[in-house]
Amino acid sequence: MPNFLPAYMDTFKKGLLAKKIETAYEILKSCTLCPRRCKVNRLAGETGVCKTGEKAFVSSFNAHFGEEDPLVGTHGSGTIFFTHCNLLCIFCQNYDISHLGHGEEVSNEQLAGIMLHLQNIGCHNINFVTPSHVVPQILSAVEIALQGGLSVPLVYNTGGYDSETTLKLLDGVFDIYMPDFKFWDPEIAKTTCNAKDYPEVAQKALIEMHRQVGDLVTDDTGIAMRGILLRHLVLPSNLSGTREIMRFVARNISLNTYVNIMPQYRPCGRAGEVKELSVYLSQKEYKAAIQAAKEEGIERLDSRKRRFMIF
Repeated sequence: MPNFLPAYMDTFKKGLLAKKIETAYEILKSCTLCPRRCKVNRLAGETGVCKTGEKAFVSSFNAHFGEEDPLVGTHGSGTIFFTHCNLLCIFCQNYDISHLGHGEEVSNEQLAGIMLHLQNIGCHNINFVTPSHVVPQILSAVEIALQGGLSVPLVYNTGGYDSETTLKLLDGVFDIYMPDFKFWDPEIAKTTCNAKDYPEVAQKALIEMHRQVGDLVTDDTGIAMRGILLRHLVLPSNLSGTREIMRFVARNISLNTYVNIMPQYRPCGRAGEVKELSVYLSQKEYKAAIQAAKEEGIERLDSRKRRFMIF
């Protein structure tokens, strides 16, 4: 994509980024930033499900080479792992970060500095991991970093439990959305993350994301510049509802959606509370998920070599 410029540059020049930041911080006074709608005053130090007040917490940041190929390239994806989460799956593979809160509070200026550091060491993008509860802080940090020379695409790497209203605030800021679509069955979502509305929320969120950025587009070296990269973690006993999710994507998003169907489930955190989640995913179950996706018309699948813990 010759002469590609991230969307946030134009949004900033038009004066729209400052307005988005103001609106986002106003939401924090009675927080409805995500579908939990806790309505606490985070600016006054109150916290809800995400246990985060006015400032974001960061667990770690680095040039990450374990992401999908369109993000990693030769120099890695500049990942920033935020502490806490608005979804809190009981089987989370980052349980110490999402549930136990390992991390340090950072100012928006510090967050901007992290972004610029990752760009300066050559990362192809800035990849915000679990960003749904810290959108105002991210927007503010982007404005600061932009004035310091930020120029790479931004990745919104989310669990998929995102408010449409909040996502619309991000229109013109993020070029790449990387949501999960975790479950199709509301009862599974209720059991695993106390969010029975997750399937409905994720569908609406994915439609809004695609409206903003469309299908994944890469440059001539294969690096992602704009679009959606969808992730789907296959769970044992088909608790994730792979076929139904892929059917939804094919019929309501795009047959050209880039999808990473992931096989790396392992029992973590409180997974043992659900019998079906207390075991590793089998190769047979993963192959069945891939086949289901293809049968529903999804062919643009991430193709990195897969490894399994057991067979």
